[in-house]
Amino acid sequence: MRLVVLGAAESGVGAAVLAQQKGYDVFVTDMGTIKPRYKEMLDAHGIAREEGGHTEARVLNADEVVKSPGIPDTAPLVAKLAEQGTPILSEIEFAARYTDARMICITGSNGKTTTTSLIYHILQLAGEDVGLAGNIGHSLALQVAEAPHGTYVIELSSFQLDNMYKFRADIAVLLNITPDHLDRYAFCMQNYVESKMRILQNQDEQSTFVYWQEDEYIPKELPRHAEPCRRFGFTDEPKEGAAGYAQDGQFVVQLPFHFEMPLAELSLPGKHNLRNCLAAAVATLSAGVDPEVVRRGLSDFPGVEHRLEKAGTVGGLHFVNDSKATNVDACYCALESMQTPVVLILGGRDKGNDYAQIVPFVKQKCRALVFMGVDNSKLHAAFDALGLPIADTHSMKECMEAAVKLAQAGDTVLLENQNVTYYDTLRSFEESFGKEEGRKRLNEKYTVISRPVDKRENYIKRCVGLPGDSLEVRNGKVWVNGEPQEAIPGLQYNYVVQTSAPFTQYAIDNLGIREYSGYGSGYYMNLTDELAEKVRGLS
Repeated sequence: MRLVVLGAAESGVGAAVLAQQKGYDVFVTDMGTIKPRYKEMLDAHGIAREEGGHTEARVLNADEVVKSPGIPDTAPLVAKLAEQGTPILSEIEFAARYTDARMICITGSNGKTTTTSLIYHILQLAGEDVGLAGNIGHSLALQVAEAPHGTYVIELSSFQLDNMYKFRADIAVLLNITPDHLDRYAFCMQNYVESKMRILQNQDEQSTFVYWQEDEYIPKELPRHAEPCRRFGFTDEPKEGAAGYAQDGQFVVQLPFHFEMPLAELSLPGKHNLRNCLAAAVATLSAGVDPEVVRRGLSDFPGVEHRLEKAGTVGGLHFVNDSKATNVDACYCALESMQTPVVLILGGRDKGNDYAQIVPFVKQKCRALVFMGVDNSKLHAAFDALGLPIADTHSMKECMEAAVKLAQAGDTVLLENQNVTYYDTLRSFEESFGKEEGRKRLNEKYTVISRPVDKRENYIKRCVGLPGDSLEVRNGKVWVNGEPQEAIPGLQYNYVVQTSAPFTQYAIDNLGIREYSGYGSGYYMNLTDELAEKVRGLS
């Protein structure tokens, strides 16, 4: 049986190790550069690998494929696999074949990481043999292969759920469904909703489904699902049949059995965190955890990094890092919890975001706005009419300088991020260099170094297609619409030009270029034909 793994990061390498252990002929391929630690793991197990591209013939002859959740179904090689009928699985689906452990799975557009971490925390306090997997923690497949547990708490994204078919969650938690990743779902909300509802599939009479009863989409979708599981819906305030809610300063759970504690004892503030705590309490009580342990876990949980994380107070300004909030609804929850005037930082590329829902909060709570996006035009369209001071910035250094200038003593500078790229990059840097050094290096990558340009240190030219194409930079390569691009001679298109830092500074100062980013092995600027000619003349 031949198994090909597309993507050699945490989940892919874990799947490869488990597959080899189970007797598969395994081949791992990655379009980018494989991190050294993952190379070492693959080599230690004698698993064949390649990087920097996929050898099509070695992929298309697979009996099964485990695909990284970051690779879309529209990628040409994935489309060819689907067309020829090759089964394409997520790492979670594959790993579940080889364990009888209890699976507690959490998904939702917002709150997944907090709720997953809280459930894991409570189960650890209860003395359970528990592993953390999925979007956080370690690869489920690798744990099954080398460090098995009796229970797994798994954070699941819609991308993972899309390639799960026979998997069954013993306890499934669906926190909410709000618009997110619509660029991955043909900008069709129903497609995204159906992806999230897949967490219910295959549940039986012994299974439990925990969900937010007041969500816009979940109650409408439930009649279409005949799974015979126990269903526990939680609400903000008491409602008939609700499994949990808040009432008169008390945190109340009615199902699977009665449990109460003062709201003031919860370690996590805000209405959105009340919902996360209700979901975690109902799930862990359903898992048989002692109520006193649940109470302790809800009281002493320290929270999650990058999610409303207090980054410090400097010069009377409070800095809050909410960079893990990658959609508008998460930004809404963050603003709702703010108790001081806010200088709000918004950034990233548009993923089909609709900012209308946060406009009232921005008007009510924000002193100023700082934009740090690939294209800020949609942000301006949404917020300019409010008449608030707005600063456009193009690096982390510019962004922080503008925020400090606009803020007043006692204000909160709140970093929101509607594009997961920054958070993923931050996490990658922290993994590679450690937390403090990783943050330092990332900020340096986002900051143009100001020194005189050396014309010998100029640029590498890459044609990247037409305006409007989806542009990304990963592992030092330019990608268009999910495909890596090779250099093509001529200036017949718009260009992304890879440059050194000093040349980027020169281009900003002298050519009026403002669209650039600091990923990969240099800086990348989106140039019109006219500007490309100017750049060419400087070479």
